[in-house]
Amino acid sequence: MTLDTKQREGIEIVGLEIPGYGSGKATAGKPGLYIYKEVGMIGRNSKTLIAAFIFSLFVGAPGLAAAQSRVAIGVTETMETFNPYGDSVSLLYGIWCQVLGCLGTYDFGKGEYEGMLAERWEVKDPKTWIFHLRKNARFHDGSPVTAADVIHSFNRIRTDPQSKQKQNIAPIASAAALDQYTVQFTTKQPTAPLTEYLFDRFIVTSKAIYDKYGADVADRKYPIGSGPYKFKELIPGQRFVITKNPDYPGMREKKQAPDELIFRIMREPEQRVTALLNGEIQIAQFIPPHLRERVEKGPNSKIAPTDSVEIMFLAMSPKFKPWDNKLLRQAVAHAIDRDTIIATLLKGEATRLDGPIGPGQYGYSPNLKPKYEYNPEKARQLVKQAGFPNGVDVDYYTPVGRYTLDKQISEAIVPMLNAVGIRARLQTPEWATLWANVQAGKVPFYYMGRGSVVDPSVALSQYFETGGSPRIGYSNPKFDKLLAQERQTFDPAKRKKVLSEAMSLLTEEAPAHFLWRHQMLYGIAKNIDYKPTPSGRIFGDEIRVLR
Repeated sequence: MTLDTKQREGIEIVGLEIPGYGSGKATAGKPGLYIYKEVGMIGRNSKTLIAAFIFSLFVGAPGLAAAQSRVAIGVTETMETFNPYGDSVSLLYGIWCQVLGCLGTYDFGKGEYEGMLAERWEVKDPKTWIFHLRKNARFHDGSPVTAADVIHSFNRIRTDPQSKQKQNIAPIASAAALDQYTVQFTTKQPTAPLTEYLFDRFIVTSKAIYDKYGADVADRKYPIGSGPYKFKELIPGQRFVITKNPDYPGMREKKQAPDELIFRIMREPEQRVTALLNGEIQIAQFIPPHLRERVEKGPNSKIAPTDSVEIMFLAMSPKFKPWDNKLLRQAVAHAIDRDTIIATLLKGEATRLDGPIGPGQYGYSPNLKPKYEYNPEKARQLVKQAGFPNGVDVDYYTPVGRYTLDKQISEAIVPMLNAVGIRARLQTPEWATLWANVQAGKVPFYYMGRGSVVDPSVALSQYFETGGSPRIGYSNPKFDKLLAQERQTFDPAKRKKVLSEAMSLLTEEAPAHFLWRHQMLYGIAKNIDYKPTPSGRIFGDEIRVLR
């Protein structure tokens, strides 16, 4: 029986606030523990009927058919803008993709790209790609998703003053609608990895809504999409709430998918673990290895591990002195004992990288050269050869709580650098500030990760190609030529060979020193069935709430 029905039958609702279950204020559909008291009616003796209905954060009371399931997730990334093109972080790509809609995504189980709004696609010639949209795709207001919406989205990514996603369409010269449900992308040069650019990252928004209300009003008040979930609430810096769209194809059959997803920013690992053990959240991202046992011993929690395709690295921007000196960058690579950090701090829950990518990622080769071994004596020599016989002072920036043990790892790296004459002053700004400055190319030396790297072409272009994002500001005509060549090579074996050459050159030049890929540990409530993906993106229709 619904709360509204109870009210009509003369039920007085008394709310009790329970930690983790929301406010006790009686509101239909709001989580909380409510005591229902029958109000005496004319001609009847007043009786008190106490019925405790627990609208749990993630499961309803047994036998309560109308109960809404809710899953709260503790996450670490930023959620600062209503503009779906106004940031470029993995978490938001995943949320906007399942709310507003995207062309497709990568299925790690199948090892291939699969369409969402795109039903199928084809390469007409090396510079012409044709995408056929699903004709049954509908925005949440019932209007069809058409080629005009895709073209609108392409133009907005390219021209919106707040857009942080221009790199996702960088290879594309033009987009045109061939008919109502067919889009043609013409690339500047042949671009073999175009799906890596577009899928997961190309968010499709409604042209009609934008034309009617304009950017700011449309984004804030009418975020009407076409995905399996609908927008409910965004409080920047705190939480993002979305609700199930039962009209999405196949969604009615996924009865165990949560009716509501709450992404809550919780950057401190202890905070996420405590919230999980207390039942305040049901999924906790990035459990550090030293807290694994605590989660596993919890009566209602478990650990779900997954190999990550997020590459962790130290960025050294050649735009700034002293990082314009290659020998000093190479000294950093020899100064850091990655194996010891992995074995101790990370307790073996990471895989060392000897180049930009690792096993399972497209184009990986175990024979990539050079390999930087831990060699502090060689690092000291390189510092002197770089022109710093008395060492050099640098500022080293690290996130705090964004990645697994990021601050602790950086605290371990600093003395390793100091030992070879690179006197690093550790800087720990707020993540939102650091991320904004990194995106603007204002940070010379920092620890960071780049997520969702399946085919490395896009990430390499974004961070290292001339004219890409300003995050590192590296520029090398030889590297640019190799990257352009691999994009124009559609034969997989030949393309991988060119990619390997590009990655070898990048490793030798060392504008970034590649460290490891974490094995991600997720803390999950035992009544939640969910297998985390290597990309770190969380889709509600892949979660099952066990009743």
